[in-house]
Amino acid sequence: MQLIDPNHPFFRPAWRRYVTAIFPIAWSGMEIYLGNPFWAIIFLALGAYAFWVLIVKGPDAST
Repeated sequence: MQLIDPNHPFFRPAWRRYVTAIFPIAWSGMEIYLGNPFWAIIFLALGAYAFWVLIVKGPDAST
């Protein structure tokens, strides 16, 4: 079971995949700025996973 399914119809538009991947990474920067390294690492890891699944691997070519 995947946490994020790149073939789900919600992620069909490319802009949704990019926002889903980039927002947690940007939020981790905000957490660093606010002095919360624990939450920054959590959000950075989630953003990196989303970026890998949605952007790098992407949806299957058949969909």
